[in-house]
Amino acid sequence: MMNIEKIRIIFNKKANTLDVWFDDPEKEFICEETGDEIILKKDKENRVIGFEKLNLSLKKDGLIPFEVITE
Repeated sequence: MMNIEKIRIIFNKKANTLDVWFDDPEKEFICEETGDEIILKKDKENRVIGFEKLNLSLKKDGLIPFEVITE
Protein backbone atom coordinates (compact mmCIF):
# COMPACT_ATOMS: atom_id res chain seq x y z
CA MET A 1 0.00 0.00 0.00
CA MET A 2 1.23 3.48 -0.89
CA ASN A 3 1.75 6.06 1.85
CA ILE A 4 0.31 9.30 0.44
CA GLU A 5 1.70 12.44 2.09
CA LYS A 6 0.06 14.90 -0.28
CA ILE A 7 -1.92 14.98 -3.49
CA ARG A 8 -0.87 17.32 -6.30
CA ILE A 9 -3.55 18.65 -8.64
CA ILE A 10 -2.43 20.51 -11.76
CA PHE A 11 -4.83 22.10 -14.23
CA ASN A 12 -3.22 22.91 -17.58
CA LYS A 13 -5.54 25.50 -19.08
CA LYS A 14 -3.69 25.60 -22.43
CA ALA A 15 -3.82 21.80 -22.92
CA ASN A 16 -7.22 21.49 -21.19
CA THR A 17 -6.02 18.66 -18.95
CA LEU A 18 -6.12 17.87 -15.25
CA ASP A 19 -3.30 15.91 -13.62
CA VAL A 20 -3.68 14.34 -10.18
CA TRP A 21 -0.59 12.88 -8.50
CA PHE A 22 -0.56 10.61 -5.44
CA ASP A 23 3.24 10.31 -5.47
CA ASP A 24 6.25 12.09 -6.93
CA PRO A 25 5.75 12.70 -10.69
CA GLU A 26 9.45 11.92 -11.18
CA LYS A 27 8.62 8.26 -10.41
CA GLU A 28 6.46 7.99 -13.55
CA PHE A 29 7.68 5.04 -15.60
CA ILE A 30 4.81 4.20 -17.94
CA CYS A 31 1.39 5.55 -18.92
CA GLU A 32 -1.71 3.52 -19.72
CA GLU A 33 -4.68 4.97 -21.58
CA THR A 34 -8.03 3.72 -20.27
CA GLY A 35 -10.08 4.67 -23.33
CA ASP A 36 -12.22 7.16 -21.37
CA GLU A 37 -9.90 10.15 -21.94
CA ILE A 38 -8.04 9.16 -18.77
CA ILE A 39 -4.37 8.25 -18.70
CA LEU A 40 -3.04 6.31 -15.72
CA LYS A 41 0.50 7.20 -14.65
CA LYS A 42 2.40 4.25 -13.17
CA ASP A 43 5.73 3.66 -11.45
CA LYS A 44 8.24 0.84 -12.09
CA GLU A 45 6.22 -1.51 -9.84
CA ASN A 46 3.12 -0.88 -12.04
CA ARG A 47 1.39 1.02 -9.21
CA VAL A 48 -0.84 3.94 -10.20
CA ILE A 49 0.78 7.10 -8.89
CA GLY A 50 -1.44 9.55 -10.76
CA PHE A 51 -3.82 10.12 -13.63
CA GLU A 52 -4.49 12.68 -16.32
CA LYS A 53 -7.96 13.68 -17.50
CA LEU A 54 -7.95 14.86 -21.11
CA ASN A 55 -10.44 17.36 -22.59
CA LEU A 56 -11.64 18.65 -19.26
CA SER A 57 -15.02 20.37 -19.46
CA LEU A 58 -15.25 23.56 -17.42
CA LYS A 59 -18.00 25.95 -16.51
CA LYS A 60 -18.09 29.18 -18.50
CA ASP A 61 -16.30 31.06 -15.70
CA GLY A 62 -13.36 28.63 -15.95
CA LEU A 63 -13.48 27.72 -12.27
CA ILE A 64 -13.20 24.15 -11.06
CA PRO A 65 -15.28 23.51 -7.94
CA PHE A 66 -13.87 20.86 -5.64
CA GLU A 67 -14.59 19.31 -2.29
CA VAL A 68 -12.09 17.74 0.10
CA ILE A 69 -13.35 14.89 2.29
CA THR A 70 -11.15 13.10 4.80
CA GLU A 71 -12.24 10.10 6.82
